[in-house]
Amino acid sequence: MNKILLILAASCMLISNACTQTGKVLTTTTTTIPEASQDKAAPSNAYPKVVEKIEKTPEEWQSILSEEEYRILREAGTERAFTGKYWDNKKEGTYYCSGCRLALFESDTKFKSGTGWPSFYQPIDEDYVGTKTDSSHGWSRVEVVCGRCDGHLGHVFEDGPKPTGLRYCINGNVLMFEPFKK
Repeated sequence: MNKILLILAASCMLISNACTQTGKVLTTTTTTIPEASQDKAAPSNAYPKVVEKIEKTPEEWQSILSEEEYRILREAGTERAFTGKYWDNKKEGTYYCSGCRLALFESDTKFKSGTGWPSFYQPIDEDYVGTKTDSSHGWSRVEVVCGRCDGHLGHVFEDGPKPTGLRYCINGNVLMFEPFKK
């Protein structure tokens, strides 16, 4: 039993280290967009030219998000590795914020990082995601937030593939996926 706990603890540390980095802080501008429709389909304003912020009270967010989406998006939670939606999705399409339906990432920028979370090397548009410093676990990393609703999406690290060298490590349970139409 002790060996199993030791192996489990070591595995958790390895996964945690795969999604952490110290040092450099990335910067992107966060701008703002009009409120999206509340249905699960991607709205017509999923690709805005100007991103305008959506602001809601905690009660309003709780009324439109699932418990898991609220915990991650509004309370900066994290799903366990290899348990969320889309970590192993290989279909071609677009990934949207489940809080406000802003288009965030396209499948052609998704890659297998081995971390257990969907990983992308760049967003659709730099204004569609924002970043901020996250020192919540005793080290500094760069948090990724939605450019429209400021919902917590995950973190970005400088260990990704070319052409950007970035790895956007995103919680799949706060994404929606829409396959490309053929």
